[in-house]
Amino acid sequence: MIDSQKSHDRLSESSNSQHIAHIAEDGRCHYLVDHLAGTSRRSSEFAAAFGCAEWGALAGIWHDLGKFSDDFQRYIKAVGGLEAHLETKPGRVNHSTAGGIRAIDNFGKLGRILAYLIAGHHAGLPDWQSDRSGKAGLAFRLQEHALLDTLLHAGIPVEILEHSLPSDRPPKGVSEISQSFWLRMLFSCLVDADFLDTEEFFEPVKFEARNGYPLLLELLPLFDQYMKQKQESAEDTYVNRIRASIFKECINKSTDNPGLFTLTVPTGGGKTLSSLAFALHHAIEHNQQRIIYVIPYTSIIEQTADQVRKIFGDVVVEHHSNFEAKDDAGENARDRLACENWDAPIIVTTSVQFFESLFAARTSRCRKLHNIANSVVILDEAQLLPPDFLAPILESLTELQKNYRVSVMLCTATQPSLAPHHTVDYNFKGLSGLVEIMSDSAGLYRDLHRTKIIQVGNLLEAVSWEEIAEYLQESETVLCIVNRRDDARLLWELMPEGTFHLSALMCGAHRSKVIDDIKQRLVDGVPTRVISTQLVEAGVDMDFPVVYRALAGLDSIAQAAGRCNREGMMQQGTVYVFTPPSSIPAGHLRQAAEIGRRLLLEDANEPLAPERFEAFFREFYWMRGDRLDKEHIIDLLKKDSELRISFREAASKFHLIDDKAQASLIVRYNNHELLALLDRGRPDRWILRKLQRSVINLPVQLHRQLLMSGAIREVHPGIFIQDHAALYHEMLGFCADKSLIYAPDELIC
Repeated sequence: MIDSQKSHDRLSESSNSQHIAHIAEDGRCHYLVDHLAGTSRRSSEFAAAFGCAEWGALAGIWHDLGKFSDDFQRYIKAVGGLEAHLETKPGRVNHSTAGGIRAIDNFGKLGRILAYLIAGHHAGLPDWQSDRSGKAGLAFRLQEHALLDTLLHAGIPVEILEHSLPSDRPPKGVSEISQSFWLRMLFSCLVDADFLDTEEFFEPVKFEARNGYPLLLELLPLFDQYMKQKQESAEDTYVNRIRASIFKECINKSTDNPGLFTLTVPTGGGKTLSSLAFALHHAIEHNQQRIIYVIPYTSIIEQTADQVRKIFGDVVVEHHSNFEAKDDAGENARDRLACENWDAPIIVTTSVQFFESLFAARTSRCRKLHNIANSVVILDEAQLLPPDFLAPILESLTELQKNYRVSVMLCTATQPSLAPHHTVDYNFKGLSGLVEIMSDSAGLYRDLHRTKIIQVGNLLEAVSWEEIAEYLQESETVLCIVNRRDDARLLWELMPEGTFHLSALMCGAHRSKVIDDIKQRLVDGVPTRVISTQLVEAGVDMDFPVVYRALAGLDSIAQAAGRCNREGMMQQGTVYVFTPPSSIPAGHLRQAAEIGRRLLLEDANEPLAPERFEAFFREFYWMRGDRLDKEHIIDLLKKDSELRISFREAASKFHLIDDKAQASLIVRYNNHELLALLDRGRPDRWILRKLQRSVINLPVQLHRQLLMSGAIREVHPGIFIQDHAALYHEMLGFCADKSLIYAPDELIC
């Protein structure tokens, strides 16, 4: 095994120790032997979390082997600075291929493991060879043997150049993507180690600021104190007693061995705090290092993050960004160093950020992956796992649990059917060994059954918006949830003045303010009518006596019902389900709605009983068949005896949100000073982070039309701001020309 510290000590005495890795603006030199030893040590420590310390150490020792070349040394002395470290512009010296070639020379085919990591440690994990990779493919790059030949005469210390094959065995193959998943985790160890060692040299103050996070054990008293105060101040109601029993059962179950868990609790059962209680106690019990809370919608992440931050303070990292660099080649050095690596004890992030990172190739996205190992991952609203990518997502969760000491908890009131299911014509691999935390989830449904479902008409015929508006006006306080943005706007315009509107055309800051206003009115007993898209169905705690829901999947209807009589203050709330006059967006939303319609018509008495969701999700997945891996991600990443893996192609196809269909826009909402700073200066990360809650997404075609008309403006490459103040409405959010025609699938949320 490589002893990085001893190697460093020997190398420091060598005459070759004057090779330079980096040069600071003040003239300080970061010597190459120090950088290799430091990166190797950190990479080894990170990879030790999954039993591969030697692989991590060797990747670190060889990752910058090319910097020993005379060409690089001349270049860095002439140019200096951190930018010389990167290989993203013409004229820079290729220093990240030689180490990969050395690995092949030493270890043959097994050397490809290290070659992927080393060759990709700046530009991202490469494909072995594909139609799109061209000269960027690893197979092509490894032919540049001259890059290594010149180094063999550069007097590289033997302690760096000569190493035996690591004896660590890769994690046991438990899925088709085990091999590629392991390589990506090793890659994460290397790039984070490289970034941190470089940062320590260039910005030691910033580097030190990363340290000092408390352990989860130190956070437990804060959680206990918060829950004690909350429970003492809570009213002694039937619902609160049930919530307390759910909370207690989660703590009792936390001593179970690490594994795959489900937490099936009806909406209003307090699953956020109960799931957090399980995760905290479970992690402490099993010496796991962090909790990662994964939320499906950016629109609700702030609420959960704020709640968790009230308990634990600034140790919580809230990670979601509409401004992540699209390509490492376009990032400057400061941006790269500022990328988060999830080394905090509690992370709150989005499904997009979490799962796309697990299948990423870029260094900035992969950097944090090794810190997912040895953690507890909470998947909130698990029924919203995207069906088009469900197969590779479940494979990745299996990998994390089996090989990286991760416990996974799937939380929802409408638990999807993810257990393996095999019939003559259907083979669903799913997740094996799921353990339900609640001992009687069916009993919980009965105990927290607070609503009745009433069908408006027979669900086979549409009801006009005018009729729905009349129905809504019969109630002083009512919530209506629709499927599309234009539906929400149209219905809102038919309602009396004072009706609230919620959709994703309102930026996050605006939505949060409106939601807070609505909640306060409900608490105060002030009549409140709300028209909303489905963004209120997850993570938004509202309590209405009456709810209307446009036809959707059974899970969505149940989530809507969770906003009705939530606190159980009435004997029974009422949820009306109606078929809207507009078309339901094509694809899985329409399929889910059709299944939901049939199941509602089959059983009008108990349509939301737990067993109905088992039937709903099984049929939903069965209808999709092989489309549970729509982009064939598993085929691109599956085990190959020659280690031919298409990392970059898989990453380009694994997008939970179609980037090509949507474009971001910063709207004008209480942010004039920040927009002025952005407009006249550089797009510093701190400004972009502060503006995150001012971002909306628009269909690309509409975005282009607004840009051409001058209504929006590109202030920096890829960063667009609203120019015409009149485009943002105080109630509706962003309003483009009403005459524009939208495709139904562009109007979701």
